[in-house]
Amino acid sequence: MRRAALVTGGAKRIGKEICVYLADRGYDIALHYNCSHEKAKTLSLQLKKLGVGCRLFKADLSTPKTSEALISKVFKQFPHCCVLVNNASVFKDKEFADITLKDFEQDMAINFTSPFFLTQQFSKHKSASDIINLIDTRVSKTNSSYFTYNITKHCLYKFTQMAAKKLAPKIRVNGICPGDILPLEGLDESYLKKRSKRLPLKRVGSVDNVISALDYLLSNEFVTGQCLFVDGGEHLL
Repeated sequence: MRRAALVTGGAKRIGKEICVYLADRGYDIALHYNCSHEKAKTLSLQLKKLGVGCRLFKADLSTPKTSEALISKVFKQFPHCCVLVNNASVFKDKEFADITLKDFEQDMAINFTSPFFLTQQFSKHKSASDIINLIDTRVSKTNSSYFTYNITKHCLYKFTQMAAKKLAPKIRVNGICPGDILPLEGLDESYLKKRSKRLPLKRVGSVDNVISALDYLLSNEFVTGQCLFVDGGEHLL
Protein backbone atom coordinates (compact mmCIF):
# COMPACT_ATOMS: atom_id res chain seq x y z
CA MET A 1 0.00 0.00 0.00
CA ARG A 2 1.41 3.38 -1.01
CA ARG A 3 1.80 6.07 1.62
CA ALA A 4 2.25 9.81 1.33
CA ALA A 5 3.19 12.64 3.68
CA LEU A 6 2.66 16.40 3.65
CA VAL A 7 5.60 18.30 5.13
CA THR A 8 5.17 22.05 5.57
CA GLY A 9 8.30 24.14 5.23
CA GLY A 10 9.91 21.10 3.68
CA ALA A 11 12.44 22.71 1.34
CA LYS A 12 15.24 23.43 3.80
CA ARG A 13 16.80 22.82 7.21
CA ILE A 14 15.02 20.23 9.38
CA GLY A 15 12.04 20.08 7.02
CA LYS A 16 14.30 18.99 4.17
CA GLU A 17 15.80 16.15 6.19
CA ILE A 18 12.32 15.01 7.24
CA CYS A 19 11.35 14.81 3.57
CA VAL A 20 14.45 12.76 2.75
CA TYR A 21 13.80 10.40 5.68
CA LEU A 22 10.17 9.82 4.68
CA ALA A 23 10.99 9.39 0.99
CA ASP A 24 13.70 6.89 1.88
CA ARG A 25 11.00 4.86 3.62
CA GLY A 26 8.75 4.87 0.60
CA TYR A 27 6.46 7.82 1.28
CA ASP A 28 5.39 9.99 -1.63
CA ILE A 29 6.09 13.58 -0.60
CA ALA A 30 3.79 16.59 -0.74
CA LEU A 31 6.46 19.25 -0.28
CA HIS A 32 5.10 22.59 0.88
CA TYR A 33 7.16 25.75 0.59
CA ASN A 34 6.57 29.48 0.36
CA CYS A 35 9.65 31.41 -0.77
CA SER A 36 12.24 28.65 -1.26
CA HIS A 37 11.25 27.61 -4.79
CA GLU A 38 14.71 26.71 -6.09
CA LYS A 39 15.53 24.67 -2.99
CA ALA A 40 12.17 22.91 -3.23
CA LYS A 41 12.74 22.11 -6.90
CA THR A 42 16.22 20.71 -6.23
CA LEU A 43 14.96 18.62 -3.33
CA SER A 44 12.07 17.30 -5.42
CA LEU A 45 14.51 15.90 -7.99
CA GLN A 46 16.55 14.31 -5.19
CA LEU A 47 13.46 12.64 -3.70
CA LYS A 48 12.24 11.31 -7.05
CA LYS A 49 15.58 9.53 -7.46
CA LEU A 50 14.60 7.52 -4.37
CA GLY A 51 11.70 6.09 -6.38
CA VAL A 52 8.84 8.03 -4.82
CA GLY A 53 6.45 10.66 -6.09
CA CYS A 54 6.98 14.27 -5.11
CA ARG A 55 4.81 17.30 -5.82
CA LEU A 56 5.52 20.88 -4.85
CA PHE A 57 2.87 23.01 -3.16
CA LYS A 58 3.53 26.74 -2.83
CA ALA A 59 1.42 28.40 -0.16
CA ASP A 60 1.62 31.39 2.17
CA LEU A 61 0.53 29.95 5.50
CA SER A 62 0.11 33.41 7.02
CA THR A 63 -3.22 33.58 5.19
CA PRO A 64 -5.89 31.68 7.20
CA LYS A 65 -7.81 30.23 4.25
CA THR A 66 -4.64 28.77 2.76
CA SER A 67 -4.68 25.71 5.02
CA GLU A 68 -7.96 24.33 3.71
CA ALA A 69 -6.93 24.95 0.11
CA LEU A 70 -3.55 23.29 0.66
CA ILE A 71 -5.04 20.12 2.13
CA SER A 72 -7.54 19.93 -0.73
CA LYS A 73 -4.78 20.22 -3.35
CA VAL A 74 -2.59 17.65 -1.61
CA PHE A 75 -5.33 15.02 -1.43
CA LYS A 76 -6.19 15.51 -5.09
CA GLN A 77 -2.61 14.54 -5.93
CA PHE A 78 -2.07 12.07 -3.08
CA PRO A 79 -5.40 10.59 -1.91
CA HIS A 80 -3.32 8.10 0.10
CA CYS A 81 -1.73 10.85 2.23
CA CYS A 82 -1.55 9.52 5.79
CA VAL A 83 1.05 11.71 7.53
CA LEU A 84 1.06 15.46 8.22
CA VAL A 85 4.23 17.09 9.53
CA ASN A 86 3.64 20.66 10.72
CA ASN A 87 7.18 21.95 10.40
CA ALA A 88 6.86 25.44 8.86
CA SER A 89 7.75 28.18 11.31
CA VAL A 90 8.95 31.77 11.61
CA PHE A 91 11.53 32.65 14.24
CA LYS A 92 11.99 36.38 14.82
CA ASP A 93 13.09 38.34 17.86
CA LYS A 94 11.66 41.75 18.62
CA GLU A 95 11.47 43.76 21.81
CA PHE A 96 8.12 43.32 23.56
CA ALA A 97 7.40 47.06 23.39
CA ASP A 98 7.97 47.07 19.62
CA ILE A 99 5.78 44.11 18.62
CA THR A 100 3.01 45.25 16.29
CA LEU A 101 -0.34 43.61 15.65
CA LYS A 102 0.97 42.59 12.23
CA ASP A 103 4.02 40.91 13.82
CA PHE A 104 1.85 39.06 16.30
CA GLU A 105 -0.72 37.93 13.75
CA GLN A 106 1.90 36.71 11.28
CA ASP A 107 3.77 34.67 13.88
CA MET A 108 0.54 33.24 15.25
CA ALA A 109 -0.78 32.45 11.76
CA ILE A 110 2.26 30.49 10.61
CA ASN A 111 3.33 28.86 13.88
CA PHE A 112 -0.06 27.98 15.35
CA THR A 113 -3.18 28.89 13.36
CA SER A 114 -1.90 27.09 10.27
CA PRO A 115 -1.06 23.82 12.09
CA PHE A 116 -4.45 24.03 13.82
CA PHE A 117 -6.45 24.22 10.60
CA LEU A 118 -4.16 21.92 8.63
CA THR A 119 -4.78 19.34 11.35
CA GLN A 120 -8.52 19.98 11.24
CA GLN A 121 -8.78 19.57 7.46
CA PHE A 122 -6.31 16.67 7.29
CA SER A 123 -8.26 14.75 9.95
CA LYS A 124 -11.37 14.72 7.74
CA HIS A 125 -9.73 12.32 5.27
CA LYS A 126 -10.00 8.55 5.66
CA SER A 127 -6.31 7.87 5.02
CA ALA A 128 -5.11 10.26 7.76
CA SER A 129 -3.27 8.40 10.53
CA ASP A 130 -0.40 10.45 11.98
CA ILE A 131 0.32 14.10 12.74
CA ILE A 132 3.70 15.33 13.95
CA ASN A 133 4.16 18.90 15.20
CA LEU A 134 7.60 20.48 15.36
CA ILE A 135 7.56 22.54 18.54
CA ASP A 136 10.58 23.80 20.56
CA THR A 137 12.28 23.02 23.85
CA ARG A 138 11.50 26.62 24.84
CA VAL A 139 8.01 25.47 25.87
CA SER A 140 9.59 23.96 28.98
CA LYS A 141 10.40 27.45 30.29
CA THR A 142 8.99 30.93 30.68
CA ASN A 143 11.27 32.78 28.29
CA SER A 144 10.62 36.40 27.33
CA SER A 145 13.01 36.56 24.37
CA TYR A 146 11.45 35.80 20.99
CA PHE A 147 8.22 36.73 22.72
CA THR A 148 5.57 36.00 20.07
CA TYR A 149 7.44 32.93 18.81
CA ASN A 150 7.42 31.43 22.29
CA ILE A 151 3.70 32.13 22.75
CA THR A 152 2.88 30.36 19.49
CA LYS A 153 4.95 27.31 20.41
CA HIS A 154 3.30 27.08 23.83
CA CYS A 155 -0.03 27.05 21.99
CA LEU A 156 1.15 24.32 19.62
CA TYR A 157 2.46 22.24 22.53
CA LYS A 158 -0.90 22.23 24.30
CA PHE A 159 -2.78 21.79 21.04
CA THR A 160 -0.77 18.64 20.32
CA GLN A 161 -2.08 17.04 23.51
CA MET A 162 -5.65 18.25 23.00
CA ALA A 163 -5.76 17.12 19.36
CA ALA A 164 -4.35 13.72 20.32
CA LYS A 165 -7.25 13.21 22.71
CA LYS A 166 -9.84 14.56 20.29
CA LEU A 167 -8.71 12.62 17.21
CA ALA A 168 -8.08 9.26 18.88
CA PRO A 169 -8.40 6.43 18.10
CA LYS A 170 -8.23 7.11 14.34
CA ILE A 171 -5.32 9.56 14.31
CA ARG A 172 -2.24 9.81 16.51
CA VAL A 173 -0.87 13.29 17.23
CA ASN A 174 2.61 13.79 18.66
CA GLY A 175 5.25 16.49 18.83
CA ILE A 176 9.00 16.96 18.77
CA CYS A 177 10.62 19.73 20.83
CA PRO A 178 14.12 20.29 19.44
CA GLY A 179 16.79 22.26 21.21
CA ASP A 180 19.77 23.81 19.42
CA ILE A 181 20.05 21.58 16.35
CA LEU A 182 21.04 23.95 13.55
CA PRO A 183 22.73 27.34 13.93
CA LEU A 184 20.66 30.46 13.37
CA GLU A 185 21.07 32.37 10.10
CA GLY A 186 24.50 34.00 10.01
CA LEU A 187 26.00 31.76 12.70
CA ASP A 188 28.09 28.60 12.43
CA GLU A 189 28.77 25.40 14.39
CA SER A 190 30.89 27.26 16.95
CA TYR A 191 27.67 28.89 18.18
CA LEU A 192 26.17 25.46 18.88
CA LYS A 193 29.35 24.19 20.55
CA LYS A 194 29.41 27.18 22.87
CA ARG A 195 25.75 26.75 23.83
CA SER A 196 26.14 22.99 24.33
CA LYS A 197 28.46 23.52 27.30
CA ARG A 198 25.50 24.46 29.48
CA LEU A 199 23.53 21.32 28.61
CA PRO A 200 23.39 18.27 30.90
CA LEU A 201 24.69 16.09 28.04
CA LYS A 202 27.45 18.60 27.14
CA ARG A 203 27.28 17.93 23.40
CA VAL A 204 25.83 19.33 20.21
CA GLY A 205 22.69 17.76 18.81
CA SER A 206 22.11 16.92 15.16
CA VAL A 207 19.24 16.65 12.71
CA ASP A 208 19.70 12.87 12.95
CA ASN A 209 18.57 13.10 16.57
CA VAL A 210 15.34 14.77 15.44
CA ILE A 211 14.85 12.16 12.72
CA SER A 212 15.29 9.39 15.30
CA ALA A 213 12.48 10.95 17.36
CA LEU A 214 10.30 11.16 14.26
CA ASP A 215 11.00 7.53 13.44
CA TYR A 216 9.98 6.47 16.95
CA LEU A 217 6.77 8.49 16.93
CA LEU A 218 5.69 7.17 13.54
CA SER A 219 6.58 3.55 14.25
CA ASN A 220 5.22 3.14 17.78
CA GLU A 221 1.48 2.79 17.27
CA PHE A 222 0.75 2.86 21.02
CA VAL A 223 2.01 6.42 21.48
CA THR A 224 -0.08 9.58 21.14
CA GLY A 225 -0.12 13.00 22.80
CA GLN A 226 3.61 12.86 23.48
CA CYS A 227 6.05 15.71 22.92
CA LEU A 228 9.62 14.40 22.84
CA PHE A 229 12.31 16.82 23.97
CA VAL A 230 15.34 16.37 21.72
CA ASP A 231 17.53 18.96 23.40
CA GLY A 232 20.43 17.37 25.28
CA GLY A 233 18.51 17.82 28.52
CA GLU A 234 17.93 21.56 28.15
CA HIS A 235 14.35 21.20 29.38
CA LEU A 236 15.76 20.07 32.74
CA LEU A 237 17.53 23.38 33.36
